[in-house]
Amino acid sequence: MAVLSELRYPTTRLAKLLSSLLAIVLFAFVAITIIAGFLLYQILRPARSPATFDLTVMMGHPSAVSFPVADGTSRDGWFFPGRRGAPTVIVCHGYLSQRSDVLTLVTALQDSQFNVFLFDFSGHGTSLGITSLGYRERQELQSAVQVLSARDDVDPKHFGLWGVDLGGYVVLEEATHEPRVSALIVDDAYSDPREMVQIQVKQSGLAVLPYVGRFCDWGFRLLNYQYRNEPAVTTRLALTKGIPKLFFQSDSRPALANQTLQLFILSPEPKQLVRTRMRYPEMTDEDRKNYENIVVSFFLLNMSPTALH
Repeated sequence: MAVLSELRYPTTRLAKLLSSLLAIVLFAFVAITIIAGFLLYQILRPARSPATFDLTVMMGHPSAVSFPVADGTSRDGWFFPGRRGAPTVIVCHGYLSQRSDVLTLVTALQDSQFNVFLFDFSGHGTSLGITSLGYRERQELQSAVQVLSARDDVDPKHFGLWGVDLGGYVVLEEATHEPRVSALIVDDAYSDPREMVQIQVKQSGLAVLPYVGRFCDWGFRLLNYQYRNEPAVTTRLALTKGIPKLFFQSDSRPALANQTLQLFILSPEPKQLVRTRMRYPEMTDEDRKNYENIVVSFFLLNMSPTALH
């Protein structure tokens, strides 16, 4: 008690010094906690600028399809019809992106007679809330597959999946659970949402501050406590044996490129790896066309709209 009293009301030079150091440490702890909390908030609730489209004048004649998700709300998706009874490719956008950013890829797939479906994940585009960087989003994709498989104009047993970073993680997770996935493509994917948090912390430049990365990790784990026992997708990749897989890794995002390479190495056959100079949204028109040709050719080879009938 005497020690605590001396620290609160210091009378000696040593006690005054210790009291000052304690105050500095406490201030630094509070400051780092606030910085980490604000950074995590920015990571999980990115600024949204949802694009609006009039489906009646869009190319490809899409229709709106709503489906329920686990939190009791719903997601609105766009269904682009291809050949009747053909497989459906679900296009999963990435982090800080939205469904409207991948419409040219949708057009390329629809032109090859695939049905195509896309929607906005939580916290992106028209979908409210915060992102969990893949945990809840996998359930959203699962709900989309369930609703689409009940339609009478699609092949209910064959789905193709394409996803980039956030979407890539979700695609791999879904493939380890869903037997109707016949082929998949992931672009700059990661194996665990916690790793994506750390990538974003480093990109913010605040990782140089002590414990910011660790505090962000703790906060993220607390917010997603129900998924505390969810292992990295690498532990279940063996379940994708027999599913054709194509991995893209871009030079413009080395951290995610390294993650993608590890996912490729650990994945069972059949699999392919393609390296690109930059991520899909940043590509030139020529590079994007080449990319889309690779994507379409892969799906045509592994689940052609005509060969399955």
